[in-house]
Amino acid sequence: MKLNVITKSTVCGLLLSSFLATAQKTNLEVDLTKSITKIQPTMYGVFFEDINFAADGGLYAEMVKNRTFGFDTPLMGWSQPNSNVHSLNKESGMATPMRTSENPNNPDFCRIIINNDKGYQIINEGFRGMGIKKYAKYNLSLKAANHNNAIKKIIIQFIDVDKKVLGETTIVPSSANWKDYSTQIVATATEAKAQLKITFEGNGTIDLDMISLFPQETWNNRKNGLRKDIVQLLYDLKPGFVRFPGGCIVEGRTLENRYQWKKTVGAVEDRETMINRWNVEFKHKQAPDYFQSFGLGFYEYFQLSEDLGAEPLPILSCGIACQYNTGELVPMEELDPYVQDALDLIEFANGAVTTKWGKLRSDMGHPTPFNLKFIGVGNEQWGPQYIERYKVFAKAIKEKYPNMTIVSGSGPSPDGVFFDYGWDELKKLNAEIIDEHYYKNPEWFKENAARYDNYDRKGPKIFTGEYAAHPKGVEDGLKENNWLSALSESAFMTGLERNADVVHLTSYAPLMAHVDAFQWAPDMIWFDNLNSYGTANYYVQKLFSNNKGTDVLAITKDGKALTGQNELYATAAKDVDKKELILKLVNTSGKAQDIEVNLSGKKVDSKGKMILLTNQNLEEYNTLEEPTKIVPTEKEYKLSGKKAAVTLPAYSLVILKLKMK
Repeated sequence: MKLNVITKSTVCGLLLSSFLATAQKTNLEVDLTKSITKIQPTMYGVFFEDINFAADGGLYAEMVKNRTFGFDTPLMGWSQPNSNVHSLNKESGMATPMRTSENPNNPDFCRIIINNDKGYQIINEGFRGMGIKKYAKYNLSLKAANHNNAIKKIIIQFIDVDKKVLGETTIVPSSANWKDYSTQIVATATEAKAQLKITFEGNGTIDLDMISLFPQETWNNRKNGLRKDIVQLLYDLKPGFVRFPGGCIVEGRTLENRYQWKKTVGAVEDRETMINRWNVEFKHKQAPDYFQSFGLGFYEYFQLSEDLGAEPLPILSCGIACQYNTGELVPMEELDPYVQDALDLIEFANGAVTTKWGKLRSDMGHPTPFNLKFIGVGNEQWGPQYIERYKVFAKAIKEKYPNMTIVSGSGPSPDGVFFDYGWDELKKLNAEIIDEHYYKNPEWFKENAARYDNYDRKGPKIFTGEYAAHPKGVEDGLKENNWLSALSESAFMTGLERNADVVHLTSYAPLMAHVDAFQWAPDMIWFDNLNSYGTANYYVQKLFSNNKGTDVLAITKDGKALTGQNELYATAAKDVDKKELILKLVNTSGKAQDIEVNLSGKKVDSKGKMILLTNQNLEEYNTLEEPTKIVPTEKEYKLSGKKAAVTLPAYSLVILKLKMK
């Protein structure tokens, strides 16, 4: 009797288990013939801002800090270890900042007085050091005026923290007038925190300026160009656009401190150094040595966009300084120069070589136009002051360049009074694209996957220009780029893609940060002076961008989109050029879930590809030491008839790619 009871119990248990297993399976439908909307080539792009030492000390490969002695403290970044400044008669030498009226953009230089042959030195510390690699070559250049030809030789060396020499070269200054010199150093060891030591032989005075050092190997081997490893990470994203130069950096803390593109073009040595607005913005992350050389200027941004196969999207000041800081306004009657800057920028990008600004572009090495299609007016401005200025910009731009697409802004938040006001007013003005920003916790991103489902299909298009999930209670820095933040962003991004008829551009922000000199986290790419790596968030962006397709397809459960039911999210697309079906499936729950997708309308090959990005620890994150903790894996996938069945691991993003017959 007891045996029979156990048998019945076991049978009931098996039936219950079977029922639960069936209940956990989610059945989805996709009709391969019914395209919902086109996906824009600009759907997934990158947003660059010079925050976190992203330009000088980062993407821009210059290794010398304060190369023109143009910082507010002219010798910042430079030291004189063997100069006895308290005993003028006995010191070996002294460096003195000087100014000249001959070059108003770069008036500063350094006068070196050497009193004896004891080997007077100046040392540049670089950007938290200089990253050098064994056997790699580094190009050094400088300007010098050797008074009375008194200095016989300049010895230039890499040194480490113990003053050990890690490479050496020399220059013989041969003119009493300003003259350009160049040489090359080969590093004899790999060192992330090297410094540059300059020693003088002789007795007398020499003036120095524009002391510059670049790795010979840069992106596309451009002389004095960009860091190859960082650009490679950007290239691998296959971005549809590059938004530059920011961000709040466009606005400035004051109008004087705003980004002015005309000061960032022309000869590099003539570009005026300016304090970076993130210099002392955050009390817990002071960076008093954070300046902009503008070696990475608007020409270089356009050139980078072209290299990446991406549309350039410059953002310009609308005459309002950051409203979180001074909120300084240029009076409406004085707005014309700001508007003219926008018109001149379009001419710089697209104008014929016979035009003023088109000629400058040509003289800089790019006679063919950059084919600029988008321009942004303002960054995160809000209120009536922004709207009245936007109207003036839009009228002037459209009158001269009717085909230019103007990007406007809805303020710094995804909702609230300022957001609603901006949207209402911009919609009345028939704005083309409105930029929305949101930095929220991971739950917000999961809960807002359907944010754009009910947006007006006839209204302005959307640019989600800055977004990132900020985990609650996580220590500032690398840990903020954990798998929880990236996974929640992937859930949200299915909603962006599903609404591609409304959402035309999207970009994570900020793009990158130096591990030893950051002000803001999380960031998509982290680097030090030698290496760089992509975060889990980077790989989410890469998977969506590299697998976006051309047309959105409906993927539904019981006729409804999957927007978080049972913590599942999904989007489907096809690539008409590659004849591929692409399914993106996200499971934010802590248990595996079975998915079965019924494919109708067209046949697909039985063999395809499955890409998986997952980690069972939501707090895990990549680091410079372990950059591949969270990276995609790929394997062959086999289809069962017309049904695509897959088990989604807990906390996972899965992409299925199938060839359509």
